[in-house]
Amino acid sequence: MKKNIRDKVVVVGGAGFIGSHLVDELVRDGLNVHVVDNLSQGKKSNVHPRAKLHVMDIIDLPSIAPVFKNAKYVFHLAALPRVQYSIEHPSETNAANVDGTLNILIASRKNKVKKVVFSASSSAYGDQKQLPLREDMLPNPKSPYGLQKLMGEQYMKLWSLVYGLPTVSLRYFNVYGERQSSEGAYALVIAKFLAQKKQGVPLTITGTGKQTRDFTHVRDVVRANILAAKSRKTGRGEVINIGGGDNQSVRKVASLIGGKVKHVPPRLEPRDTLADVSKAKKLLGWKPTVKFEDGIKELLDLQ
Repeated sequence: MKKNIRDKVVVVGGAGFIGSHLVDELVRDGLNVHVVDNLSQGKKSNVHPRAKLHVMDIIDLPSIAPVFKNAKYVFHLAALPRVQYSIEHPSETNAANVDGTLNILIASRKNKVKKVVFSASSSAYGDQKQLPLREDMLPNPKSPYGLQKLMGEQYMKLWSLVYGLPTVSLRYFNVYGERQSSEGAYALVIAKFLAQKKQGVPLTITGTGKQTRDFTHVRDVVRANILAAKSRKTGRGEVINIGGGDNQSVRKVASLIGGKVKHVPPRLEPRDTLADVSKAKKLLGWKPTVKFEDGIKELLDLQ
């Protein structure tokens, strides 16, 4: 991205895990970065000191709309995440993930934003009969969260078609890396395993542990966001997979992290995920660069 302090960008959810890494990179690029975050998931300490933090909720349109004034790009990463949480709290998650996304689009259109980059989710696929997962497959979400993220994609596409607002949706596959939360019952598996190892307790594997996930390092996701914003090949509501292009079983993750394990009852979730990233290569010039084993070693070294 061209280094120009006059270029303002807004990162919605910029105090969170992925968002804060994106903010760091945008600040390094010399941009005027504004963060919108209600701090329900994110932390003030995650936000780069040279970014401007606006503590507000995306379900409050009158509050957030002025922040978008003169913004070139908007990166929308805010969400109430996690599959299981959405099953238990469908109304609350719908308000944040659907109504909040609509507000982002309304505010972006009102302020003539050049492009909105939306953080979508591979959970929109649900279970599919074939792997790898391709963007042209019929979505089959198995949770309110998956459905809500799919609705976000559809809203993005519709706003490009009806209102001419350039948008693009990036379907993330199991993002991991530094600053990932290990707190709560719905923490993602790598962060949870690392926390359990540090505490000296067994790593809890859900079900058999044979289920597989396509893990994607946060640095690769950040790069995809910036490329999506800059790309002249995007802006019409395209949906693009952002994944490692390889999948690992939960058992393997546990073995790489090391320590005793114990099995807990299975839960409703897709059996396997694996991304076809050829569209990302074609439209963004992007491909994953961080090998899974290297990413895990890096996290273990930080323990």
